[in-house]
Amino acid sequence: MENYVVSARKYRPTSFETVVGQKSITTTLRNAIKQNKLAHAYLFCGPRGVGKTTIARILAKTINCTNPTESIEACNECDSCRSFNEGRSFNVYELDAASNNSVEDIRNLIEKVQIPPQIGKYKVYIIDEVHMLSSAAFNAFLKTLEEPPSHAIFILATTEKHKILPTILSRCQIYDFSRVSITDTINHLETVAKLEGITIDRDSLNVIAKQADGGMRDALSIFDQVVSCCGNNINYKSVIENLNVLDKEYYFQLVDHFLEGNVTESLLIFDKILQKGFEGQHFITGLSNHFRDLAVSIDPQTLQLLDSSEDVKKMYQEQSKRCEALFIYQALKICNDCDMAYRQSKNKRLLIELTLIRLSQLKDSKKKYSN
Repeated sequence: MENYVVSARKYRPTSFETVVGQKSITTTLRNAIKQNKLAHAYLFCGPRGVGKTTIARILAKTINCTNPTESIEACNECDSCRSFNEGRSFNVYELDAASNNSVEDIRNLIEKVQIPPQIGKYKVYIIDEVHMLSSAAFNAFLKTLEEPPSHAIFILATTEKHKILPTILSRCQIYDFSRVSITDTINHLETVAKLEGITIDRDSLNVIAKQADGGMRDALSIFDQVVSCCGNNINYKSVIENLNVLDKEYYFQLVDHFLEGNVTESLLIFDKILQKGFEGQHFITGLSNHFRDLAVSIDPQTLQLLDSSEDVKKMYQEQSKRCEALFIYQALKICNDCDMAYRQSKNKRLLIELTLIRLSQLKDSKKKYSN
């Protein structure tokens, strides 16, 4: 039986060109290599799963390549590239600071730094989760980080930049990684699905991308989970059931009932949602997001802020035409107030039901004021 490799590892970028969502960072690093202006220490900051360690490895591989391409990519053919690809390179040393955070660990690293590379120009030291180092370990590392040998480059990666000592920050070139956009995530997942022979629609990919919250590694893990459950033909209904996501259709129905002033149907839909096992705060947050999406759908100029497929965008546009702008803004305020009060409320269900009643009466109250 062939060993299964998860998509996050199987489709991990191996060149600057294949990195998703970090164009400005990869362009800057390529230019630094091209102009021979490499710093001796880099700090890669950002959320988990956005490519910090991946780009660190690509940078380490590329700067030691003896025959880089014109676009500043590793050739994958020289001895250095082959040893890196086969996992036997002595030029790249990775340390997980989460489990190796003592002074002794850093002293061992400092001793290794003095040894020059056998093949290639640089030895690259990648320290992941660097914020986990103890204060004593940071202090032991300071002098080496400030004045390393010419052949040594340090790449520090962290999800919590605020925990890094200012003295460390001042010695590094800092790169802030952004969350991968929903559009970039969907496009990448679509490519992976085609390579794997999996049929999946963009609405389903949109759900996966939103669940991943800007992390490409998380998106690929969720994608694998959905494939394991649903097979090679995946549709929207099966995705929301597998990931326990509330169907957006409920929100469209609710807004229609609010516009009609139909309190009864609004409460019955909420009861149905609770019976499906969804939490009240999950529901009210989703309703707030729905009104936000309606708000940006009013004006064609802000429609680009809506991260959805073209079919879903049309649904939002059509419903937004039936809503006055003031109704949407008031509804947003009511939902936001409910979301903020949810944790302190002793009767959470009643709080949301009162919110639904207020939303259902928005149109009527406006008529009273106009009369």
